[in-house]
Amino acid sequence: MGFFYKKMNYTLFDSETRNQLLPFTHTRPVADVRCGIMTMRERWELLLRQPTTSLCPNYMQDVFPKGNSESSTFIDASIFANKEIVAAIEALNDNEQLVYNTWVIAAKTKHSSLINYEHFADSIKDFKLVAYPQEPQKLNHIWDIFLKNESAIKADFLLMTKGKKSQTIPEYVTAISPENIFIEEGAVLNPCIINAAKGPIYIAAQAEIMEGCMLRGPIALGKHAVLKMGAKVYGATTIGAGCKVGGEVSNVVFFANSNKGHDGFIGNAVIGEWCNLGADTNCSNLKNNYDIIKVWSEYDNKLVNTGLQFCGLMMGDHSKSGINTMFNTGTVVGVSSNVFGSNFPDKFVPSFSWGAAEETSTYQFDKAIETANRMMERRGLSLSEAAQKMYRHLFDNRA
Repeated sequence: MGFFYKKMNYTLFDSETRNQLLPFTHTRPVADVRCGIMTMRERWELLLRQPTTSLCPNYMQDVFPKGNSESSTFIDASIFANKEIVAAIEALNDNEQLVYNTWVIAAKTKHSSLINYEHFADSIKDFKLVAYPQEPQKLNHIWDIFLKNESAIKADFLLMTKGKKSQTIPEYVTAISPENIFIEEGAVLNPCIINAAKGPIYIAAQAEIMEGCMLRGPIALGKHAVLKMGAKVYGATTIGAGCKVGGEVSNVVFFANSNKGHDGFIGNAVIGEWCNLGADTNCSNLKNNYDIIKVWSEYDNKLVNTGLQFCGLMMGDHSKSGINTMFNTGTVVGVSSNVFGSNFPDKFVPSFSWGAAEETSTYQFDKAIETANRMMERRGLSLSEAAQKMYRHLFDNRA
């Protein structure tokens, strides 16, 4: 993706919304949450035509650096970028903030070093208000990641395929509504069924769909992602770069480099990066009494009502499940946890947990980092020193 560089620096800032997106925002700014084909950052960068930097909590700022330009426009990363909102942001003058009701969408300044994450609202309180005429699409809750994935995939599909030509669909692939299927160069499709009648299907470069898979859009398959043989994938599902997915999935967002390589069902769920779901891991996404589902909010320290009948598993980065693990509706698993056992784990599994409901202990920090690096080394990667410090902070403050 080429960028046209401007003099202005764009910084995506974490608003209070980040507190409602835990555990995923324990280890990344809101900008790097995936919803749709792209992350929130990738969408902004595509429409702004240049890279962005981040303003986020201090413990992760070294991993996701803030820009060093004094002239900068700060944009709320939880807002879905579109052409109209980008035009309004680009029209801002210095010391102006774009707002919708009480939401600060963006603020422009020549003195970005004076903008403080901890006191962002105070830093711009004297800026002139510029009203935005309509409510922006926004991530407000953790379940919005899968709930808004359908509309995000459809919007991203139009953005990413405009003016481009898809690879030809192989003759041995059964394709329904092929005009809604886009295959990037280098993707590999074996005999499978792809139904894009109810939503587009995007298949990125070097992605692979193995024999016997059945896809019903809208679906996004990221770079180097693999659908294992016989996988059944219902929309609206995003399988991020480097993920390997098998079994049955429905309305799931996989961020990147996570594996669900075997049979088992997961639905209305969000899986972070570098997770692994053991063989026959299953997740309930509907209560037996069809009641509205509650999930645990780490920030509020209580169960909160989702207003949804369907809500499954939310698993933070580097967490794992053993074979035959069963997750209840609305289960939240933190960062770097290893969940196993014969019974359902609690609906909230804190970060750095080892075990399940019968007996849970603390996952030793050094062991957790070793496991993370072993998994990453399979892809030629490892945790940077700055990332290890970030995880150390999370471990020390996990209570």
